[in-house]
Amino acid sequence: MPSSERLRRAAGGVCWHLALAGTALGMMFPVLWALLASLKPDNEIYSPAPVASAPTLEHYRHALLDWPVATLLRNTFTMAAGVAAGQVVIGVLGAFALVYFAPRGRALVLGLLTTSLAIPPQALVIPQFLIAARLGWRNTEWGLIVPQLGASALAVLVLMQHVRAIPPSVLNAARLDGARPREILWHIVLPALRPAVAAVAILVLITTWNEYLWPLLAAPRAEDTTVQIGLAQFQTAEGNDYGGLLAAATLTSLPILVVYAIAARRVTDAFLQTGLR
Repeated sequence: MPSSERLRRAAGGVCWHLALAGTALGMMFPVLWALLASLKPDNEIYSPAPVASAPTLEHYRHALLDWPVATLLRNTFTMAAGVAAGQVVIGVLGAFALVYFAPRGRALVLGLLTTSLAIPPQALVIPQFLIAARLGWRNTEWGLIVPQLGASALAVLVLMQHVRAIPPSVLNAARLDGARPREILWHIVLPALRPAVAAVAILVLITTWNEYLWPLLAAPRAEDTTVQIGLAQFQTAEGNDYGGLLAAATLTSLPILVVYAIAARRVTDAFLQTGLR
């Protein structure tokens, strides 16, 4: 290969990586600014200087001691874990049924599932709220979790692609050996789906953790709500405590950031493999 061609490719690679680094920095800038602002004293919150002249942890002390962080985190984790577990169960059972039994109306079901992805969740809030209120589920864990299980279409579609990737000969051999559908699901399908199930569960967990509208309607009480709603406690009629708000937002983001940092590769691989099936 001529040296000029190598230089051209090297320059292209450098430019590409610089563009990616600039994009990543632009996306991370608000997070970095919020983190640095949470370390500023109150009289420097509005200062354009990125770093405080005298950094302080007072806002974090206020968020930990005067804000019900433990209760809100427990409620949020219960909601996110419950929704993730429920959607995974629905996704696994739905995907297995659509592939293994191949029902006559499978094309119609797939069309409805795909169409449901285009429906904004806000369009379903009113009927979901009425159902939850009539069942007495307001300010309960059931009210936070069960209505959100209706958004399981993505889990079904993603897991169905992975079920399809299992060689039909394996499923047919198990069927000829007399294995029942539930045995095939438990001993063959689920072990093969383990990475995809983990990816879907983590993705749903992160999405539900950041949910704002439904917890606001379903659990408005301070002792029953989630961190996204609890952050509003720093905005009062007397004034807004932006330092405490930024500190609390940083603290409540740490658990989900740790989860995603550990499982980011698995999530990415699961969706890349789905697109290649």
